[in-house]
Amino acid sequence: MNGWLLAAGITALGVAAVHLAGGHRDVVRPLLSCGLADEPKRVLHAVWHMVSVDLALSGLALLYLSLADGTPGTTLAVWFIAAHFTAYAAVFLVVTLSVGWTRPLLRLPQWILLLPVAVLAAAGTT
Repeated sequence: MNGWLLAAGITALGVAAVHLAGGHRDVVRPLLSCGLADEPKRVLHAVWHMVSVDLALSGLALLYLSLADGTPGTTLAVWFIAAHFTAYAAVFLVVTLSVGWTRPLLRLPQWILLLPVAVLAAAGTT
């Protein structure tokens, strides 16, 4: 068993849980009650659910890969998931830093949850 990947999988599932609970309260409810036209509103709602599924499936994949350590293709799959979470964190950092807010890193702190998954997964490839 690969402890790094196990930790990455558990962390990713925690991120998915935070996304589902906090995101529904702080993002989905306000989105659905805003004055945005129905089509873009429903597209954004669907994208939020797609990210929920993506986070959960990535966490489950990391858990599986922690048990399949050494199986051909494991390293490539783990690097893909690590890159995936790095990209998610980078998007939040770029968006946050481009707005010009004071204390921007804490305004959209999602990157703080996403980056550890990438680091733990990458550590699990060594």
